[in-house]
Amino acid sequence: MAEAGLAVVVLERGQYPGAKNVSGGILYRHPTEEIIPGFEAEAPLERPIIEQRYLALTADAMLGGIYRTQDFGSPPFNSYSVLRSEFDRWYATKAEEAGAEVYPEFTVTDLIFEKGKVVGVSTGEPDGELLAHVVVLADGANSLLAKQAGLHTEWNPIDQALVAKELIALQAGTINDRFQLPDGLGAAYEIFGESTWNHLGYGFIYTNKESLSIGTGALLQDLIDSGHNVNDMLDRFKKHPAITPLIAGGETIEYSAHLIPEFGYNKLPKLFADGVLVVGDAAGLVNPINREGANLAMISGKLAGQTVISARERDDSSITTLVRYRELLEESIVLQDLYKVRNTTHFAHERPHLLVDYPDLVSKIAKTYLTVDGASKKAKMAEINRLVRSLPKRRLIDDAIGGFRSMFR
Repeated sequence: MAEAGLAVVVLERGQYPGAKNVSGGILYRHPTEEIIPGFEAEAPLERPIIEQRYLALTADAMLGGIYRTQDFGSPPFNSYSVLRSEFDRWYATKAEEAGAEVYPEFTVTDLIFEKGKVVGVSTGEPDGELLAHVVVLADGANSLLAKQAGLHTEWNPIDQALVAKELIALQAGTINDRFQLPDGLGAAYEIFGESTWNHLGYGFIYTNKESLSIGTGALLQDLIDSGHNVNDMLDRFKKHPAITPLIAGGETIEYSAHLIPEFGYNKLPKLFADGVLVVGDAAGLVNPINREGANLAMISGKLAGQTVISARERDDSSITTLVRYRELLEESIVLQDLYKVRNTTHFAHERPHLLVDYPDLVSKIAKTYLTVDGASKKAKMAEINRLVRSLPKRRLIDDAIGGFRSMFR
């Protein structure tokens, strides 16, 4: 918007942009490059991600899959680990260079309406009103401003996840050795099952230059119903025998917690009204299945900016013009991808045994087959067959069909 000559003001409630932001810490190159061409040459990035692991924990075992490719370890990179407090502060300077004005330590408390249309914002302070042709809301998962604008009602605990995260300092060489990484390259781990007390959610570990980002999260409703605390969940995760060796000797230098919207495509709020648009987490634009949020937020911000530019050219910031924002989102990967996975979270949440019974079964099968104890392989295969048959056949079929439908219908 600033590059197009519009007067743009960014109000940031933290001491600096990024001070209040919490993220696991994965940044995708492609959407960032589209907004800031050549960003890799100057942005504060950590490690290009060369390896992705999807793991499941049982009480005493770890199993899963690994994908590592050298293609992700050479330009153009696919993704990076980042520290949001550093990256977002730098990112804001690019907006300022384009002509935007960025004001930290300003908390917007209210929207200003005129004849039902949003015409500005207020910080609740004397002389704290700012008028605008269009207001873009980016105030996070529990967006009170979007609620004021009538874009959504109160969210339920089932519609949000709570995540706790620590930043653990470790020397670069130690990280390279423990994660078997070439110098300067990184890995991303997503870990299910016991990592979250078997709640729907996951733990994660992302390697930075000289630190690890580690965290766990689960649906808020499940935490309430179980009485589990997300801080205790993270401590428990760190003590698992498969995780402790990875973080041993590290020093926790930062702790944070954050809400993540989980309501998905089927419960998306209204994304625009007269004089106002909503982007990113505030709009629920998160794909929990594929660990994508920051990139969808950036794309939605870009499309919101394009919509506002068009609205100013027409001198019309009513819903008649701002409806184009929803159309652009529908044409992009943002809503296309959210629609694709719209039923997956509900499917998994209705079947809590998915994160318990199946990892436990696979662990027992692997242990049975790999244990050399004098039993013949024929006897071991008979035992494996017995283990598989111990699960209800009807439930196996239902899970297979339900999983297929949740992903492909």
